[in-house]
Amino acid sequence: MLPNNSEKKYVIIDEIQEILHWEKAILSIYTEKLADIIITGSNAHLLSSEIATLISGRYIEFQIYPLTFSEFLTFRGDNDSSKEDEFQKFIKFGGLPGIHIFNNDMAILDYLNSIINTLLLKDVVKRNNIRDVRLLEKIVQYLADNCGNITTAKSISDYFKSQKIKVSFDTVNNYISYLVSAFLFYRIQRFEIKGKKYLEFFDKIYLGDVGLRNGFIGYRDKDISGILENIVLLELKKRGFKVSIGVQNGFEIDFIAENQNEKIYFQICRSLAEEQTIKREFGNLQKIDDNYKKIVLSLDKFSPNDYNGIEHQYLLDFLLQ
Repeated sequence: MLPNNSEKKYVIIDEIQEILHWEKAILSIYTEKLADIIITGSNAHLLSSEIATLISGRYIEFQIYPLTFSEFLTFRGDNDSSKEDEFQKFIKFGGLPGIHIFNNDMAILDYLNSIINTLLLKDVVKRNNIRDVRLLEKIVQYLADNCGNITTAKSISDYFKSQKIKVSFDTVNNYISYLVSAFLFYRIQRFEIKGKKYLEFFDKIYLGDVGLRNGFIGYRDKDISGILENIVLLELKKRGFKVSIGVQNGFEIDFIAENQNEKIYFQICRSLAEEQTIKREFGNLQKIDDNYKKIVLSLDKFSPNDYNGIEHQYLLDFLLQ
């Protein structure tokens, strides 16, 4: 019972989707003006159910993301490490605040592994009544291993068939949808720039946090390109951009970021040391015939700021803006 006095009151409920008919209780508190209400949940469809229409128009929704690199540095506090050294830790361990209570790498990776296992069991397996947990884990591993690559349910089912594992297209597609709903992954659509339309197939899949990926399958330096893309994606989403992947005449733009005020094309790469890479990253942007901002991000600190009118930024400077 809430005390009947004039003091300001708050009702705070975590993981509210675990409570049956929670919408009716929240609506009752709201209608009687008993308290301000703060609820949290870990499912993308939390506020889209039929019952949730009871509170439609009566709430403000905030999506919470892992720490950005700037916030990660704040949690790290003052130390003697350079921002480049700290970024290597960020690449490896990601942006979950809980990692900062541990003081060694193995403990952090064990923590990340336990988080993803908990999320799988509670937010995916239990909620969706999944029986074949081993198959779900294999799909998670495949998606984590192909971070930033074009991924379809068919390509995954074909891969499993080549490994003598029978799984239908529909099962794979459903499992991916469950994982996306639990915010373990983001499915980013491809957008045809010239035709100005979204493509129905061949999305790219990214992790909700890069540390979870490394906790599940381990960190590998050869995967750095996909990891850097993943970090930029989360940064852009945190800044309020809607993000898609650009496609035009057979070439691809890593990200198109849009909000009410601006539109920016991004290419992301590790290094611009080779002429072939420079031609690819800047050349793809030059082929886009419009006047929106175009930026190449890389880990090159001392490259020129401009290539034929297209901006280059040191990735860490971009993340710390």
